[in-house]
Amino acid sequence: MPARRALPGLSVFRARGVDMMIRFVFAAVAAGLWAGSAAAEPDFWKYEWPRTDFSKTSVEWTEILSGGPPKDGIPAVSDPQFIPVAKESRIGAREPVIAVELEGQVPRAYPIRYLTWHEIVNDTIGDTPVVVTFCPLCNSGLTFDRRVRGEVLEFGVTGKLRNSDMVMYDRQSESWWQQALGEGIVGAHLGDRLTPLPSWMEGWGEFRARNPGGLVMDEPKFGRPYGTNPYASYDSSSRPFLFNGQMPPFDIPALARVVRVGDAAWTFERVRKEGEIVEKGLRISWSKGQASALDKRDIQSSKEVGTIRVRDAASGRDLPHDVMFAFAFNAFFPKGEWMLGR
Repeated sequence: MPARRALPGLSVFRARGVDMMIRFVFAAVAAGLWAGSAAAEPDFWKYEWPRTDFSKTSVEWTEILSGGPPKDGIPAVSDPQFIPVAKESRIGAREPVIAVELEGQVPRAYPIRYLTWHEIVNDTIGDTPVVVTFCPLCNSGLTFDRRVRGEVLEFGVTGKLRNSDMVMYDRQSESWWQQALGEGIVGAHLGDRLTPLPSWMEGWGEFRARNPGGLVMDEPKFGRPYGTNPYASYDSSSRPFLFNGQMPPFDIPALARVVRVGDAAWTFERVRKEGEIVEKGLRISWSKGQASALDKRDIQSSKEVGTIRVRDAASGRDLPHDVMFAFAFNAFFPKGEWMLGR
């Protein structure tokens, strides 16, 4: 039974948008009442998910909890609009964006001020259909190719969590996918994996300076309080939300940021102190210029976390990676390697 936990930040309840308030209120109730009841059984979920093949799963049903909102209660964006970098004046220089710079294509920035409220953006860059994702509860921001077995999938938010990480679904088969892994965990796409694409979180000012001719996602027409963080002080919490798994080893705080490449992780603290690390054929660097998306209510004025870049040490190519909280790495990669430099 997941332990009761204090909600991370009363400012959640002061947000004008209701999506995150609903998530916290209902999830808190779920945490208090959870006892492996029918709420965790496919027979219950079938009313909301009649097309999902629940006979195929790789996880225990009790690992999946309601995050509050129902299916599509947090609305993914599937028709993103873009404007030239030079015309964007609303985003603060330190606000985080996810940068996607595919070879031969105009670089695109996906602001976290929007992804915090939508979590998924389905887009197409040139000939490549992509899905840009951000799970605030794990700080996991990943970009994938949406093509699987020759089919282009479109993704939405289930409203479910596993290890506090967003469970996505594809609208074609309504299979469930673990965002932090890009892997199908329930349904027809069980065991399938999305191909990760190089992308990284950085400050808007960094992206703008490097790509003056680039594009930035325009503000969606959903009426959310974009630019604000409904999870105020979350990354200063001692424990993650709706998580009852093992805490990270080596006295690493649960909500400390780590850089994950494959099944290895480097702590932000180490990378920041050393400035650059060359290990496992990788060159991992840290630079100043990015605010936390999960600190103060006003993202632009939040604490500095800095920007991580991960490149191939030999070629200099950008490589797929994730910046996630330590508890999530430990949960999804229990046999993963902690690169502590000791």
